[in-house]
Amino acid sequence: MELGRFARSILRDGPPGSAGLRRAGAMRWLWVGVAVLWALGGIRMFLFHISYDPFADIHVYYDAAARLNAGLPLYPPGARIYPPLFSILFRPLALLPFGIAAAIWESVLITALGLTIWRIGIRRPATWWAVLVLSIGIAWTLAIGQVEAIVTLLLTVGSPFTVALAGNIKLFPLAVGIYWLARRDWQNLGRLVGWTAGLVLLQLILEPADTLAFPGTLGPGQVASEVASVGNLSPFVISPFLWAVFVAIEVAIAFRLGRTRWGWAAAIGLAVLAPPRVFSYNLMTLLACLGGPDMERADRETSRASPLTHP
Repeated sequence: MELGRFARSILRDGPPGSAGLRRAGAMRWLWVGVAVLWALGGIRMFLFHISYDPFADIHVYYDAAARLNAGLPLYPPGARIYPPLFSILFRPLALLPFGIAAAIWESVLITALGLTIWRIGIRRPATWWAVLVLSIGIAWTLAIGQVEAIVTLLLTVGSPFTVALAGNIKLFPLAVGIYWLARRDWQNLGRLVGWTAGLVLLQLILEPADTLAFPGTLGPGQVASEVASVGNLSPFVISPFLWAVFVAIEVAIAFRLGRTRWGWAAAIGLAVLAPPRVFSYNLMTLLACLGGPDMERADRETSRASPLTHP
């Protein structure tokens, strides 16, 4: 139903913020064409990966968790660079046959996507435009079973705990902390540091050897093999120096915008685009630009202003 309303809004209004174009029929149909192309791109991406490498990342997660269940090292040569926490959480699924585990995991990812859309506003046209624009990344995520959907939901919620949890699944979400740093919100920044330390301590207790081995997976040789993967969108592929300049500019922008209404979006952009290894599925997390702490404040303000709460 909401998707149908969005389709009607495209035909009637064009993209969000295009009120001045509503009388321009040709421009409206141009946006309809763009929306169709984005949707077709997402469908094509899903069909390609579900045929070429279906559930590829679920195999990686399953095998890593199975190694933990068998008492084997989590990081053999060439292993995926993730902190141990995610593999620890995946261990119960690795006790099941792969087909059942994959079905459960895909259900979790689809639920996470649905909750993300609900969180950022299922009735907002901007939400559905973002889904369309990022449909290629979303489709790739679902086709291979990438954990990016979980990371997206956690950053959409945008609390210190969910950011810390996302950062202990993939490291770079911790860069979102620049939002609180720029605002000199020491309380939430301290909570982020505290939750991060607590999760690291938890991993040390549950899997001490693998937790201590994790920093060694970030060595130049392993990182070089990761960033050399085909499809990497990061400027690191062109030049590490260019990448460093790009990240410095991103940090400056995120810090400068931190106190504005664009602060959360800038922080999410930093977390998504700063890694030396960025694929199209990583761009899915840009959905979180529409969420975050500012949304919570807006919800509270709307609630206070509502006539239902002020008789």
